[in-house]
Amino acid sequence: MKNILPVFVTLNLIAINTLAQGPPITADKPIMLGAKRVVIKSLTEIRSTNHGTFIKAPLIVHYLPTPNLLFAAHIPYVNTVFNENLLETPKNFSGLGDVELLGKYQFYRKDATGKTFRMVAKTLQTLPTGKAYNLDGILTGTYQGYVGVVAGYESIKYGISNELGINMSGNSSLREFKHKIGFGLPLLKPSYPVKQVNLYFEYKNSWFYNTNGYRLLYAQGLQYAIKRLILEAAIQFPLIQENTIQNFKRSMFIGTRYIF
Repeated sequence: MKNILPVFVTLNLIAINTLAQGPPITADKPIMLGAKRVVIKSLTEIRSTNHGTFIKAPLIVHYLPTPNLLFAAHIPYVNTVFNENLLETPKNFSGLGDVELLGKYQFYRKDATGKTFRMVAKTLQTLPTGKAYNLDGILTGTYQGYVGVVAGYESIKYGISNELGINMSGNSSLREFKHKIGFGLPLLKPSYPVKQVNLYFEYKNSWFYNTNGYRLLYAQGLQYAIKRLILEAAIQFPLIQENTIQNFKRSMFIGTRYIF
């Protein structure tokens, strides 16, 4: 666990001084759309670890009954291909993964000319609808409850999102403190209707407090937004891994979202 604090501080300093804009890809944002909006999205992950290759392709539906409140359901299709050299190789599986229910409430908002700062409370409930394969975020076979706070600042020039929370579970290896931070660089001048290409730089810190494990993931992403449609892709890989159940090699993300 040594050298974790300097890395954590460095990432925050970088984020404060780096330009960003738009919704992050693997992180989250506190900016909400107007009331009665619906967002249909998907973000397929192809994850490679020392145990095999795993695919998660979720159908995600977001609904905003008010400008400050969001509800969502994540219904994933998953596919597993385990390495044959494992001591106990699980049977490969294709089907429904762990369903997730998301809720967000914006409790603070401060707007000024060309800029805004907002904060939301967030909860993510993971239902054990998939196999008990202990694949974090894909197939765990156990109930999980996450609570956190997302804060973000956006202006016409840049934006930063920052999230901190705790995940609780009956499986001790899945209990963790999470910290995510996302920022990016717009490659085109702002325009309306929206037409933008963004580079994204995103970090995810996971402290597994029951097993004394730690993982730091970095994602490099590219996003294209035109009017109400967004296309995005990212590659994620580990910078630090200590005492983790599985060792990540890399993940590929391909996604789309449309606003109604």
